[in-house]
Amino acid sequence: MNASRPTPKSSARPALRPLALALLLVAGQAASLSATAQSSPLRGPRNADWIAAVVNQESVTAGEVERRIERARIEAQRTGQALPADAELRQLALDALIDERAMITTARESGMRVDEGEIDRAVQNIALQNQLTPEVLRQRLAAEGIDYGRFRANLRDQIMIERLREREVYQRIRVSDDDIDKHLDEQRRALNADAETNIAQILVTVPEGASPDVLAQRRARAEGALARVRGGEDFGKVAQELSEDGNRERGGVIGLRPASRLPDLFVEHTRGLKNGEIAPTLARSGAGFHVLRVIERKETPLGQITQTRARHVLLRTSAQLNAQTASRRLAEYKRQIESGSVTFEDIARQFSEDGSAAGGGDLGWSSPGQMVPEFETAMNALALNGMSDPVVSRFGVHLIQVLERRTTTLEPKQLREQARNVLREQRFEQAYLDWAKELRSRAYVELREPPL
Repeated sequence: MNASRPTPKSSARPALRPLALALLLVAGQAASLSATAQSSPLRGPRNADWIAAVVNQESVTAGEVERRIERARIEAQRTGQALPADAELRQLALDALIDERAMITTARESGMRVDEGEIDRAVQNIALQNQLTPEVLRQRLAAEGIDYGRFRANLRDQIMIERLREREVYQRIRVSDDDIDKHLDEQRRALNADAETNIAQILVTVPEGASPDVLAQRRARAEGALARVRGGEDFGKVAQELSEDGNRERGGVIGLRPASRLPDLFVEHTRGLKNGEIAPTLARSGAGFHVLRVIERKETPLGQITQTRARHVLLRTSAQLNAQTASRRLAEYKRQIESGSVTFEDIARQFSEDGSAAGGGDLGWSSPGQMVPEFETAMNALALNGMSDPVVSRFGVHLIQVLERRTTTLEPKQLREQARNVLREQRFEQAYLDWAKELRSRAYVELREPPL
């Protein structure tokens, strides 16, 4: 996994309430475990459980639904947010689990593979959450009747489904060249919204309350000036001859100033003009008619960016590890690193659930828009060698450290690719919802009533 490619949010149908959905799926970003193993590994099985739904070859039990509801309520209490009525909450929980089961079977059928090392790290994180060693965790699972092989298989499903969602959703997102052009134009305007600009004008005044005849005469004089300068005559000389403003002796040159100190009319009328170009039409203000020419605009090149090289430790959230607990663990790792008792690289290699773990968490150089927004915002706020507090993103929870920064100018191809990545991220949410809906519609789903 790469922090620039977000793990999709939990499955749901588009009609579901976003707030209720988020709360319900706090611990459900990966595939659900079996009815017993999905609960905390330190809790035993519950009595009188029954199958609430069958999805393809997978079952959803009533106990899983209740545990999902319980997690939603705990999270809602923690955050002070409201939940829907009990019946709707139960339906949301059941729908979420059905969607997850559909994803599990699709992931398995796709032939995805997860190496044992990734599963080992996930098991180790669960053990640490419960303040146990992996071996003691295994013994506790056995004592509670949870098969260790099945437990690891469920963790494998969690990782596989994350990869499936990332792959399938991003394949659905289409970004055209026109989309990229529009995005780059918007970025360029935003970057240079207050760029220093020097504009020259030829002003033909219009008296207040002028008659239609006088207005027509004044317009004709301005149109004549525009035709002359667009025909090749020197703008300065025409301004000295015809302009009726205080800058006529200087050829109508206003002087270099930020766009915010220029009339809005001038900024809008010269938008998009290059240095030396003349606005093709007259601008009309309360003072009269203006012929405008851009002398100089000091714009910042769009491709000039600051790149950051960072590393991170990632703990994936799951049924066994919620965001709050993961944050506490990462805060403890940060304390240990700052005290000098361990290094960031060692923590990343031992605990990070990410492809960068083997390299000490090093993510390499990233450009703006390449990382998910939550990660990038936290990273950009750090000084060199600074270390963040725990940061929650779609991946899970991160501990981030900035190693280096550099200013570089992107080639046009790189700039367009960066824009493509930003647009794909913006469109991810809807693409994910559409995919989850289609996956659910293709699945065999059998709902069952509680036994009498």
